[in-house]
Amino acid sequence: MAEDLVLDTAIRDWVLIPLSVVMVLIGILRYFVSKLMRSSSQVPDLKIFKEGQVFTHLKYLIFMQLIVRARNLRSAANFIPPKSFRARRVYFSNEENGLLHVPKGQAQNPQAQMFSDPNMAMDMMKKNLSMIIPQTLTFAWVNFFFSGFVAAKIPFPLTQRFRSMLQNGIDLSTVDVSYVSSRSWYFLNLFGLRGLFSLILGEENATDDTQRMMQMSGFGFDPTKNLGAEKDSLDIIQHDWALPKFEQRAEKVLRNLVR
Repeated sequence: MAEDLVLDTAIRDWVLIPLSVVMVLIGILRYFVSKLMRSSSQVPDLKIFKEGQVFTHLKYLIFMQLIVRARNLRSAANFIPPKSFRARRVYFSNEENGLLHVPKGQAQNPQAQMFSDPNMAMDMMKKNLSMIIPQTLTFAWVNFFFSGFVAAKIPFPLTQRFRSMLQNGIDLSTVDVSYVSSRSWYFLNLFGLRGLFSLILGEENATDDTQRMMQMSGFGFDPTKNLGAEKDSLDIIQHDWALPKFEQRAEKVLRNLVR
C-alpha cells in the first residue's frame, strides 16, 4: 500500500522554489546568449520568413494529397476496368511527366541543403550548444545537490504508469505515485516552462527545448522519398478486375435460388 508522506517546508524553501527560479533564469539567460551568438547575416526579414513558411506548408500539403490519391488508387484498383487503371497509373508514375516521378537532379536532401551554407550550419550549432551546455550543467547541479528529495505532490491521484516519470531518482515502490522527486521536477520545468517564457520573452521568442530536440533529431521532412516509394508500389501492383467475378457469383447465387 502506498505511504502518505509529510513534506517538510524546508524542502519547499530550499529545493522546490530555488530549482524553479534557477530554471527560469537559465532559460532567459540562454535566450539572450543565443541571440548574441546569432549571426547578423542570418536574421531574415519577417515577411519573407512567413511567406517561406506558407510556401513550404502548401508544398507539403500538395505532396501529401498526391500520396493519398495514389494510395486510394492502389486500394481500389480492382474495382475499375483495366484500361482505366493503366491510364491512371501512367498519369501518376510516368517517367516523363508523372505526378509521382521526381527527377534525380531535383531530389534534395534537407541535411545536405542545410550544411551547404556554412553560416546556417554554424548558427544551428550555436543554438544546439546554447541548449546542451546549460542543460548538462544544470542537470549535474540538480543531481549533485538535490538528488533523492521528494519535492512536491500532485493534488490528484495518478496511475502507476506515471511513477517512472514523476519519481526519477527514488527507488521506493511504496511511495504514492502523486509525489514528485526533485529530479523529475527538474524535467517538468525543463519541458513545461514554454508558457512562462511566452509571457516573459514574447510568443515568438519563447525558448522551446522540445522543439529544439525535434530539430536536432531530424532536419525535416523529405517528400521525394515518399513519392518514390509510392510510385514503386503503384508500378508493381497487379491489376485484377473484380467485376467479372461479381457477375459470376451473382449468377451462381441466382441459380441456387431457382433450384
